[in-house]
Amino acid sequence: MKDNVKSGALTEVTFFILLSLYEPKHGYAIMQFIDEKTNGRLVLGAGSLYGAINTLTEKGWIEPYGDSDGRKKEYVITEKGRQIAEKELQRLRDLTETAACIMQK
Repeated sequence: MKDNVKSGALTEVTFFILLSLYEPKHGYAIMQFIDEKTNGRLVLGAGSLYGAINTLTEKGWIEPYGDSDGRKKEYVITEKGRQIAEKELQRLRDLTETAACIMQK
């Protein structure tokens, strides 16, 4: 994952994983969420997803949720992760506003 937190730019996959975890989900549910919300444009393989989950957990942006002894380990976004997602949303809003102004000239 090549996220640039200093500038606020996240990869699209990272952003959608964070969005998916505003409610606790296991890996397959995260993949379904992303597929559904992007109308199939973004499709994650299990290896890519679990690599991203490990990275986001290490960064403190997501954390395991509930009883992790079961086969389906669930995750949820942390407060730090929410701050990162909100910052990315604002960056995207600023980007589209600037683009709209330029394109209307």
